[in-house]
Amino acid sequence: MRANFPSDAEPWYALSRRGQVFVLTMQRDDNRFDFESTAALHAALDKVEQTVKQEDPKLKQPWALVTTGHERIYSNGLDPIKVFPSMPDFCGKLYHPLLKRMLTFPMPTVAAINGHAFAGGCMFAMAHDYRVMRSDRGFICMNEIDMKVPLTPGMVSIVRAKFPSPKLVHACLLEAHRFDAKQALATGLIDQVAEPEKVVDTAVALAEHWAPKGRAGPVMSMIKSDVYPDAVRALTSGGLGHVATFKPNFKL
Repeated sequence: MRANFPSDAEPWYALSRRGQVFVLTMQRDDNRFDFESTAALHAALDKVEQTVKQEDPKLKQPWALVTTGHERIYSNGLDPIKVFPSMPDFCGKLYHPLLKRMLTFPMPTVAAINGHAFAGGCMFAMAHDYRVMRSDRGFICMNEIDMKVPLTPGMVSIVRAKFPSPKLVHACLLEAHRFDAKQALATGLIDQVAEPEKVVDTAVALAEHWAPKGRAGPVMSMIKSDVYPDAVRALTSGGLGHVATFKPNFKL
């Protein structure tokens, strides 16, 4: 299986299979999220869920999803030029639903962090169930405070849900601390470290280990919603907070 989204002519996302594990590779230069790319990502996730329904309607098989980037970037987050002028629309219609979808996806999810995961890319990675990070380069970082850009309550809720302590939340959001693989593993932000050429293979192996839990399908999604109720609520109906009236004071 191999499918490109939004199309073969614009293969921003490549969806493939390794047995019962879907591998979704982000293939743009910085893998930034904008209106078109995020809609295409939703379409790729639709394909994952549709394939399971078609091939295994009674959920007898194990299923899991791995996402990764290409070269040295997992994702550098939101595209400021395309998104910042229309943040309320983008967050409300596309990005918040994406984070909620990943947080409650009806199968185990693993982010194979092959390089930098900054800002919106960090939040996307943290919305997965598990994370594997390459050992030699790349940082997990929320640098909005340095960019002088506020966060929505839903965005903050992802960090609060997945970072293990208030001290780490503070370091992440108010200090823009850059966590390398060693620090991320020691603090519990990621689950495994791998050599760069083995990041995806390691993530797939981890996904295969937990894939049997994917037989729960919608029940897994329900349980995830109950594990992270504050984040789900904030991403669904928590509003946009300061983002609703924010006007960038820098040139785009």
